[in-house]
Order: sequence, then C-alpha cells, then structure tokens
Amino acid sequence: MSSVNTTAKKKPSTAETKLKAFHEEETLGKAVDGKLLRRLWPFVRPHSRFIVMSLSVLVLVTAANLVRPILMGDVVKSATSANSGRLFLDGLALSGIVVVVQLLTFVQMYTMQIAGARSMADLREHVFSFLQRLELRYFDRTPVGRLVTRATNDVDAVSELFASGVLNALGDLFSLVGIVVMMLLLDVRLSFFAFCCLPVVGLVVNYVRKRSRAAYRDIRTKTARLNAFLNEQVSGIAVVQAYAREDDASREFDEVNDQYRAANKTAIYYEAVLDAAIEMVSTVCVAGILYWGGLNHVGDHAVSFPLIVTFTQYIRQFFEPVSLLAQRYTVLQAAMSGSERIFQLLDEKEVLADADAATNGDLRDVEEAIALDHVSFAYKPTAPVLKDVSLTVKRGEKIALVGATGAGKTTVASLVLRLYDISEGQVRVFGKDVREYERGALRENFSVVPQDVFLFAGTVLSNIGMTDQTPDRDKAIAALEKIGALEMFMKRPGGIEARVDERGANFSAGEKQLLAFARALYRDAPIVILDEATASIDSDTEAKLQAALQAVMEGRTAIVIAHRLSTIRAVDRVAVFHKGRVAESGTHDDLLAHNGIYARLYRLQFAHEKAKGTPLAPSVRPVEIAPKSA
Repeated sequence: MSSVNTTAKKKPSTAETKLKAFHEEETLGKAVDGKLLRRLWPFVRPHSRFIVMSLSVLVLVTAANLVRPILMGDVVKSATSANSGRLFLDGLALSGIVVVVQLLTFVQMYTMQIAGARSMADLREHVFSFLQRLELRYFDRTPVGRLVTRATNDVDAVSELFASGVLNALGDLFSLVGIVVMMLLLDVRLSFFAFCCLPVVGLVVNYVRKRSRAAYRDIRTKTARLNAFLNEQVSGIAVVQAYAREDDASREFDEVNDQYRAANKTAIYYEAVLDAAIEMVSTVCVAGILYWGGLNHVGDHAVSFPLIVTFTQYIRQFFEPVSLLAQRYTVLQAAMSGSERIFQLLDEKEVLADADAATNGDLRDVEEAIALDHVSFAYKPTAPVLKDVSLTVKRGEKIALVGATGAGKTTVASLVLRLYDISEGQVRVFGKDVREYERGALRENFSVVPQDVFLFAGTVLSNIGMTDQTPDRDKAIAALEKIGALEMFMKRPGGIEARVDERGANFSAGEKQLLAFARALYRDAPIVILDEATASIDSDTEAKLQAALQAVMEGRTAIVIAHRLSTIRAVDRVAVFHKGRVAESGTHDDLLAHNGIYARLYRLQFAHEKAKGTPLAPSVRPVEIAPKSA
C-alpha cells in the first residue's frame, strides 16, 4: 500500500521561477545522427571539394604512419647488430616520414577547417534569414537569448565537427584496420593477446556514450537559459538599478550560472572517465605484451626484441585512434545536440508564406488603399483582440484609430503590414490581399513612425536612410529640415554623421522620435502609419511638429493611432475601437453629435481646458474609457 508523502515541497527559487518564463527547452527524443548529418549536408555540399581533398590526404597520412613502427623495429635491429650504415638509412627514412606526415597533416587540417568555416557561415546565414521570415508571434513567446544561442553557440558546436577533426574519424577507422592487419602479420599470438583488452574499452565507451548525449543536451539547454537571463537583465538594467535590485539579480544569476557549471562538470566527468580508462587499458596491454615476450624469449617460438618494439609501437598506435574516436565522439554528441536545437528552430511552422515577387505589380492607382474585411485575430487562441472588424481607407484619406488600451488599434497596423497573419477575413492593400504580396514589396508601401523608436548602432544618416544600402545625404538633410530638426542634429559632433550607440542610448526619447519622423519622410511611401507618434515629444516640440506632420500626410494615405486627440484633429475620419470592434466611425463633429463613446472620451479629456477657457495643450493625455482587455 502506497503511503502519502506529507513532506513539504521545496519552494522554487526566484531564478527557477524566472527560468520558467523563458520557456523551457522542449524535451527532444533520441536523435538519429544519420538524419541530422543528412540535414547538414546541403550546407556542406558546396564546399565538399575541400573535404574530399582533406580525406585523400588523410589516407596518405595514415599509410605513412603505418610504416613508422616497422622502421622503429628495424632501427632497434640495426642498433643491436652494430650495422651503422643501415642504422643511418633507417634514421634518415624515419625523419623523412615524420616531415612528410607533418606537412600532409597541415594540408589535411587546413582544407578541413576551410570546409567547416564556410559551411557553418552558410548555416548561420540560413538561420538568421529564417528568423527574419518568422511571424512576430513566435518572438512574442520566445526569449531573445534562446534565439541568439541557436545562431551562435549551437552553430559553434556543429563547427567543432570540422575544427576538432571529427570527420577524421574515417581516417581513424582506416588506421585501425591497417594496424590490425600489420599486427596479425607480425604475430598472431601477440595480436590476440592485445585484442583481449578491447571488450573493456567497449564497455567504457558504451557507458560514456549513453550518458554523454544527455549531458551535452543539458549543456545546450543551460546555455540557452543563461543567454536568455543575461539578455533580460542587461536590457532591463535601468529598472534593476532604479529599484536597487543589483544584489538580487546577482544572486539569481549565480543560480543560473551554477546550473550551467554543473552541466559542464558532468560532461567533463564522462570525458575524463573515457580518457583515463583508455590510457589505463593501453598501458596494461603494453605491459602484458612485454611480460608475454619475456616468457617466450627462448625456443622455436621465441619473440625477438625488435618484434616487441615494433609490436608495442603498433599497440600505442592502435589505442591512439581508439582514444581519438572516443574524444571525437564527445564532440560529436555536442554537435548533434546543437544540430537538434538548430533544426528544431528551422522546423518552426510559424513562417510567413511569401508570394512570388514577379506577381506584385503596381496597384497604387486603386481607389481602395486599405481594407479590413470581417477580420478576426488573436495573439492567443483564448484571447481574441479583433472580432469581425471591417474598415476601409480610401487612397489619400486620413483616418484616426482611437480607443482604450488593448482595444486593437496597433494590431490593425500590424496586420496591414502583415507582421501577423489573420485568423479570419481578409486584409487588402491597394485592392490586393496582403498574403498575395511579396513581403518586401508590400512593406515598401508604408512609412511607420512607432511609439517605441528603435535606433541601430551607426550614424544619424544610416538610421534615417536605413532603407538604402548607401543613404542619400541630401535626402536625409531635407527630411530633417522638413520636421524642423536639422539644426538640432547638426549641432552634434559630426552633424548628420554623428555616432548612434546601440539602441540609440546616447539620444533622448524625443530625439529618437524626431529621427523616426525623418526616417518616414526619407522613405516617402504612399501610406503613413503614425502609432502614438508624438508620445515621447514634449508640448513645445509637438507644436513645432504639427506642420511637419501635415506635410508627411499631404497627398498620402494616413493611419493615425492615438490616445491624444490633439494629434488627430486634421484627419478625415475617426474610427473608435472598443473591445476589439469598431464601435463608431465618422468625422469628429459627427461623432460628437452622436454622443457616444468618442464624445464621452472627448469630454473627459478636454473638460478641464474648456471650463478654464484656455487653448488646448497638445500634451494632454486622454482618459481610457474602457477597461483594458485581457
């Protein structure tokens, strides 16, 4: 009868709790090494000529090494018989073989490394390109550190197949066969005595093989966790310092780091067991051969001293490839674990299908610029964001999307840009379903000014003209001048070539927003999306930008997503979102007369200014008129 365990469970640590938020690595089944190698082959095939060259040279190196024990035995025979002439020739031949082997080994390893470096560069590029095609919902649930691990640590683990000469295992096998043949030709009795040691080696190798794969999988998992934790803590360093959590963060990191260290310690243990066991068995085997030779130094079957020397050299050479095979096996385990993770990513299904670029055509003369036709969408199946939304924007029309946080306004912009695929309905741009566009061609129709501006490390010019490989300096200056920010940026050291640190750390929030406006003007696309575009701009700066905003929208279709009603006064129409639906639509005056959600929002936001009889302050924030949706 089973008993009930009433022992209190250990409360998980803060770091362990956080790690669950990083999405634990999926449990992988037993990998089929041949299958993984076949999947790696397309990246290796273009550079296979280097591998063929390397393996061809490897055969020559192996053959040359098989001759060395024979020469060593002949050297001993010449020395014991005082044949100085033959001893000189044997020494010269032995030196020549050593030099040739070293030169050939250099060629063999160099060509193998070239093949590996080029193949892994192709694999890394493929992984990065694949990440570019994934739907944003994948990144919503996947820690950045885990993805960085795929493109760096895991690819590096696979590259060790070449860097550590794992493919030389073919040469090791060839060497083993050659050594066995030579040993049998020299003395069958001594050969079988030596082969009696092989079962012990086999048992050790089998023991390590079963456990090392799990150990290297664990290392890959812990590496991904460590990278994810570091990425989160570094990205949020301002919050960590503001709340004085440095010590707590350090303790949490220690826990994650200890787990990583423990995983590596386990792998090192099994590798050490294998090396020590093989070295011990080989030494015992040599000692046994010497003992056997001592017992059989007289009689018809006497074992000569030169034969003993030759045979012990072959035994040393015999266990050398065995040891190398064992070492390369551990590297192979790490590489296979890395391959599993890489192909697990590449098997991800959330990839946006891309239409043929040749079918795009120019549809910008179509009257309908944007249309949502009975669109439903959810980031998570249980929490729909848009519910049967229909909305049409004509070419040249300016429309504002307003509503409470979580009502679905920004989601509309994401669907129009096809950052996500819809669940139901259809989204059209210039009369054509967005899924029928090649993604690059679709997004060329849009200039986007987001609320959270992302700047890339480089210069002001490269960030404004990021859509061009070689940004147009005059065009960028014109864009800055149009928004009234040219003087501000030209005052910086270097002017328009001023350095931009990672994520624009050396720029204020307002300066980043201004650069986003200049970037949109530089793109000069027919459709402009302004997503809380002035959220980071102070009142004075926003007032200066109003004319520039009008210029940006002039002659273009514009979608303005805003809480601040001061940014949407000049639009042609307002669409009010409420709980994932378009609750109201019409002009500013019509919606006020309707006395619905928009009118209530307007009264709440501007009642104070009207009562005081003062002009509208552009920086006034709206009041949310509906609870935030889940």
